[in-house]
Amino acid sequence: MAWLERFGAGRGGSETSNVPLAKMLANHSIEVMPRTAAKIDDFRALLPAGTRIYIAHIEGTPIDDMVATARRLRDDGFAVMPHVPARAIRDAAELEEWLGRYRDEAGVEEALLLAGGMMRPAGNLHSSIDMLKTGLFDRLGFRRLHVAGHPEGNVDIDPDGSSAEADKALLWKQAYSERTDAEMAIVTQFAFDAKPVIAWAERLRGAGVTMPIHVGVAGPAKLQTLIKYAVACGVGPSLKVLQRRALDVSRLMLPYEPDEVVTALAAYGVASPDSLIERIHIFPLGGIKAAAGWARERRDAIQPALAG
Repeated sequence: MAWLERFGAGRGGSETSNVPLAKMLANHSIEVMPRTAAKIDDFRALLPAGTRIYIAHIEGTPIDDMVATARRLRDDGFAVMPHVPARAIRDAAELEEWLGRYRDEAGVEEALLLAGGMMRPAGNLHSSIDMLKTGLFDRLGFRRLHVAGHPEGNVDIDPDGSSAEADKALLWKQAYSERTDAEMAIVTQFAFDAKPVIAWAERLRGAGVTMPIHVGVAGPAKLQTLIKYAVACGVGPSLKVLQRRALDVSRLMLPYEPDEVVTALAAYGVASPDSLIERIHIFPLGGIKAAAGWARERRDAIQPALAG
């Protein structure tokens, strides 16, 4: 209960105010790279059965490694969602080959669609919209599709610092979600402050987006590690949270944990039951064992409050 009291969860006179927090923790997703997965003897000892595990497709990773990792995790009882980066794929024929292998060899029917970080596309697929336009995900029976969201902007999409192109792309995907049988959701880049994420989510809802949002948070890690990743990934205003922490000598040497941003998102869920924000997605920047341990400890702390 100390953790709940420290971050204000459960305030408001009723333990039901913990429900959004409990759902975020119980239904979180996490991601792993094939080379990292190979170092884990048994994911079942780390994560609850059925956890959705994204498999990050880093440039240069062979599709054979991606499929083998997906098959292993599916066999262990997890929901598996591989990244499918458009710019790493030559054309629709190769996309069909990849999707067919995920489905037939690994039993995977979920995918996170990304443009990908490659400066030079491998072929004529440049974006997640290009991939969706092929119709292959529907034709091959992919029942869940997630797309990327950028609450703090993305200079690769909007070099002028606006959100015009990113917004336009999400509205196109919203329209697509209304004509496909696949369940769709938005998963965001990691953030360290709930405020810009909430403002972005409210703006999307006002524009007509109804796809649920899974907010990216960074798992426990050293402050220096997080700042490095945040700068490399273009994290915007919420980077100030880390910068302020770096100036606090009493907290400088302590590992960062995402308690504050997660409880703030949960509090927003209490105040706004119609929020698009549904759950969290953990980026294990300090290691998957640390991230899984953090989530497990928080889940264990919240469950007695809900039960009693």
